[in-house]
Formats: sequence, structure tokens, C-alpha cells
Amino acid sequence: MKVASVLIPLPVPEAFDYAVPEELAVARGDQVAVPLGPRLIRGVVAEVFETTGSNRRLKAIDQVLTDPRLPARTLDFVEWAARWTLSPPGEMAATALKGLRAPRPRPERRVKRVDGRNPARPTATRTAVLEALGQKSMTGADLARAANVSAGVVKGLVDDGVLTVIEIEAVAAFDAPDPDHAPATLNPDQAASAAAIADAVAAGGFAPFLLDGVTGSGKTEAYLEAAARTLRHDPTAQILILLPEIALTQAVIERITARFGVAPAEWHSGVAAPRRRQVWEAVVAGRCNIVVGARSALFLPYASLRLVVVDEEHDGSFKQEEGLVYHGRDLAVARSRIEGATVVLASATPSLETLWNARQGRYGWLKLAARHGAAVLPDIELVDLRTCPPDPQTWLSAPLRDAIGETFARGEQSLLFLNRRGYAPVVLCRACGHRLTAPDTDSWLVEHRYTGRLVCHLTGFSMAKPKLCPSCGAEDSLVPVGPGVERVEEEVRRLFPEARTAIFSSDTVPDGQSARALIQSMAEGEIDILVATQAAAKGHNFPRLTLVGVVDADLGLRGGDLRAAERTYQLLAQATGRAGRADKPGRALLQTWTPEHPVLMALAAGDRDAFVEAEMGEREAASLPPHGRLAAIILSSENAMAVEKVARDLAEAIPNAERLEVYGPADAPLALVRGRRRKRLLVRADRDVNLQAFLRAWLGRVKVPASVRLTVDVDPYSFL
Repeated sequence: MKVASVLIPLPVPEAFDYAVPEELAVARGDQVAVPLGPRLIRGVVAEVFETTGSNRRLKAIDQVLTDPRLPARTLDFVEWAARWTLSPPGEMAATALKGLRAPRPRPERRVKRVDGRNPARPTATRTAVLEALGQKSMTGADLARAANVSAGVVKGLVDDGVLTVIEIEAVAAFDAPDPDHAPATLNPDQAASAAAIADAVAAGGFAPFLLDGVTGSGKTEAYLEAAARTLRHDPTAQILILLPEIALTQAVIERITARFGVAPAEWHSGVAAPRRRQVWEAVVAGRCNIVVGARSALFLPYASLRLVVVDEEHDGSFKQEEGLVYHGRDLAVARSRIEGATVVLASATPSLETLWNARQGRYGWLKLAARHGAAVLPDIELVDLRTCPPDPQTWLSAPLRDAIGETFARGEQSLLFLNRRGYAPVVLCRACGHRLTAPDTDSWLVEHRYTGRLVCHLTGFSMAKPKLCPSCGAEDSLVPVGPGVERVEEEVRRLFPEARTAIFSSDTVPDGQSARALIQSMAEGEIDILVATQAAAKGHNFPRLTLVGVVDADLGLRGGDLRAAERTYQLLAQATGRAGRADKPGRALLQTWTPEHPVLMALAAGDRDAFVEAEMGEREAASLPPHGRLAAIILSSENAMAVEKVARDLAEAIPNAERLEVYGPADAPLALVRGRRRKRLLVRADRDVNLQAFLRAWLGRVKVPASVRLTVDVDPYSFL
């Protein structure tokens, strides 16, 4: 008897077995329809094997679907990712099929000439239409534009039977990129890096690299040249470029289009569903060479993946916190190993994990030490707010105000960086001190002046600002506390009324189109002062920008986050690195109450190595990543008692293990989210401990009721 193990999109720990009817030919990776209860469900065949019999009667596969088979290495990757993250393998497989869930694009209606038919009245406009059409087929609108006539002329020829309407199935056309279209002029460091990457691709097999270059050093040109050499060597090669933010996508796409003469495929949440299906089908068929996308592009069924680039590899946006929990950077390395591909992790501020791997010799280390061309790194100064504080109810110190004024007078641009959306992060009642929070979440409500609403940035809940305090009932007593980008922009408008100002945050640029428009306005000099969150600190190039002012450099250093210092260093280095990227020198001012903090001193001195050594030393002493490993278990439920019981059961069921500790259970810092009570446990293990095996053994001892959600986060980035 032939049996197939089928992965189905359900939160179950293993594949389901189905009998294979004799008339069906089934292989690993096939998409099949299988019965589950009263309905048929799509699944992916993980394994086919022979068995001599069973004490249980297996249901049979209903049919093999005509959709393409998942490539063997794609399925290998899906199964590995499920094991690594302790996720249901069927749900991981569903991620790889996501593009197929989208509807097909509607067929395109075109017109073509009917043989032997001529118009009864051959007017000049009709003749122009027929000459423009020739023997081709075109849409009616395109034909009217080509002939410079109205759409009515084309319709008249259709009504007369001279033209006929046909439907063409919409198939995405991804023209082959031309590696010799517009090569960039590279400096010696860029050329050496591109050659090393391309040589590794040509040699075949897994090869990881860290492309470590200061901001503005030309990392993009280096890896695009490596991509060009890869395509020159193998025109069928597929290249994946992962980006942390959709806002960055268009800028990179424009550079790829300029370099290769054709646009790459896009894969992210901003792409329309029918288009995603087209991309998926083109990728599996090998008709698409270059894909630019978000972390989910890792799961596409590549036919011949040869090069993977993770741009801004340090960025926390590569970590998916909802649903399937994984880190895009780590899975990119794993996918490259499984595919036998080269992977490039590019950053000006690499993560400590990546730096550690490069130092250990596990990754090739390619360095770009200077900015491209005539540009130089900005001078960074610390503004000690203890000696020159801002005026009451203002947020910009005198040195920063003066620097903005001087920059504006020279006709240059300034960027004020504050990683806080909205107008004010806290709203208090001055009568009773009550702090407004979301009704079903422990997070503070943020005031947004432009919309006149209070917003929870964690859940999206919003409400109009009330007239009365909900605690004491005092009227008009609710006051904003602290600055957000809207409040800073308000101050800038008051100080520099003649300057053109704008805000760059996820509230003001909610999608790729609006982000593109704002970035273009900034690049063309239509904005004098840009007030921005971290959305503007990643990968953007503003040639006229010469001053970056960090309004609150201490913001990310507060709290007990393991990665607080690392993240703050990366974010501020990226933000200050926006200045002076062209021929004019740049300057950065960081406002701080703690100028003696090692992170800020390292930034001011331009000494990344000093910061890395100090932070690595602290991590090693505590056996924390990259010198150790972490995993978090998060429990949540609307039933607080149920969460408490499962947490207690887990604590009592911890297996004995050496070189490993479990902390908790404890209430999560955000103990209530969307009405669900939350508890956390944290596991710390030495680097060589099989953490996943420990977690499987542990969780297998405890029965978790359906009312409690248990999430495993291997290598957590959020500790909330």
C-alpha cells in the first residue's frame, strides 16, 4: 500500500497520512486535495512511502492538483524552518503557497484585424487605426492612443466587423535583465567585494558574506555588480533581494531598473493579489530572475536560487512577531545553505550575531571603509542638555536651533530625528494624574493632533480625545506630556515659519506610493526641514541633506531590553548617516541627558569597534546572544485563570538540563493586549545546547487547552 504524508494548513505538529489510489501518480512537493472532515483541503505532499498494512483505515487523496509542484529544496526549507521555529509544518507550507491563494488576473481584452474585412467608409481616422494596429493585437485604449483618435473610432471598427475582440490570459512578462546595460563605476573596495561574491556564486555551494560598509559607501552598487556577474555567468540564475521596509522598495527597484534595463518582480503586502500570483507562477517556472521583497519572499518556490541579499540585515523589521514567528535574516542564511546559494548580509551597522559569525570566520567579511566618491562621514557632536536645556515646553536646544537656522540660510536641508509617532506619547489628567490607556491593552494612548484622536500604536485602537477625565471627571484637564514628531514639527514651524517642513512617519506615509512622493520631494529640495521617525533612517539618500538633529538620543536606552544599546547604536548611526552623502560635508547633533553613555561616546568618536567590544564583553559575561541562545514562551488568553494554570504547569514540568536556565513565569511587561492576559517564560542556554530539542521535550509534557494561546519565539527580539 502506498501512503503519502501531506502537510495541511492547520496548527498541528506533523503531516497527515493518506492512502494513494493506484490510478494517481504522487511525488514529494505535489499539491493535492485531501479530505478533512466534510470538506476537501489543499495540502502539499511531504513524503511518499510503501507500507504493508495498518490497524487504521486511511482516507485517500482525492486528486493531484494541476498547480506546479513545489521544488524539493523549497520543501526542504519549509520543513527546516518549521523545526527551527517550532511552528506547525503545515502552516509553514501554506506560507510557501500564499501566492496561489490569490485570484488570477482578469484576461486582457484586445482587438485584432479580421482577415479580408475592410471598413465600408475608410475615413482618415479609421485608416490611422488600422495602420497603427497592423497585424498585432492591442487593447482598445492603447490602440486609440497610438493612432491619436478617440475610443469611439476603435469601437466603430469593431461594430463593423473590421476588428474583433479577443481575450488574452494575463501572464506576467519579466524580461531578462541585461547585466551590461548600465554598469556603475566602482572604487577598488566595491569592485573587490563584488568579485568575491560573484566568484562564490560561480563556484557553487553555500557561501555566506557580511558586506560591512559605512553609510553611503555604495553597498548597493557592490551587490548589484555581483548580481550582474552572476547573470552573465548563468542567465537562468535567480536573485533575491530582501528589504526591511516597503518604503525602501521603490528606491531599490529604481536602481535595479536603471542598472539592468528591466524592472524586477516585487513581493510584499503592497502588491495586488493577482500580481502576487503572477510573480509566484513566474518564479516557480524560472521566468523571473530578480525578486525584491519583504521577508515573506523567502518562501517563494525558486527554481534556481543562486544569490540572496539581505539589505540592512540588522533591522528589527526582519523579525516577524505575529503568526509564524521567525527572523528573516536567519531564515535567509538557512535557505541559502539548503539551496547551495551565496548569501550577502549588508549593513553599515551589522548585528552583533552577524559580526560574531564574521569574526569566527564562519562568514566572509567584505569591508567598505569609506564613502563613495567625494562624500565623507558627518561630524557628530553631543549636546549636553544638562548645561543647555531647551526652554520650557520646547524640545530643541539652542545649539540645535542655531544649526538648523544656519543650514536653512545656506539653502541646505535638515532632518530632525525622533523615534516617536504622533504629537505626544502620554496623555495625563493634571487634576488626578490618571494616564490614559487603551481599554483592552496596557499600552499608553498617543495623542495625534492632525486627526484629533488618541491612538494605541500596538493594537490600532483609536478614540476621540475626551473632554472629561475618565477617572475623576475633571473638564479640559487632559494634557499631552512629552514630544512626538508632530509636536517637534509644530515647534519647527514656530521657529522657522518661512521654511518648508514635513513629517516622515508611518502615519503620514502609510503606503509605498506616499513614501515615494515624500522621498522624491526631499531629494528634489522641495522640503527644507524634515521631522522623521526611523522610517527615514533606513537606506534613503538625500543629496541636499547636511544636518541631522537627534531630538532625544536617550530614548532607546531606557528600559531593560537586552538589545537596547545595540539597537540604539544602529538606529542613531543610520540616522546620522543620512547627512553629507553628496559633495557637501554633513553634521549631526545628538541631544542627550547622558553624554557619558558608552553608546553615545562611541557614536561621537566614530568608533564602532569600541562599542562592539564593550557590548560583546557584557554579552559574553552573561552568556547572552551571540555567546548564548534565548527562547521565549508567551502565554495568552482572555481567561486569566487558564493562563495562570498553564504557566504553573509549565514551571512544574521543566526537564532537567545542563547549561540551561528557565526564568519565569512572570507577567509580561504588557500584561494585557486586546483583552488577553499574557505571561512569559524565558529560556537561556549555552550556544552548543540543542535548544529546540529541549523545548519540544518540555512542551510535550504539558497539555495546553484551546482557550490558551502558546507562542514559541526562538531568539526573541521583543521582550514585551
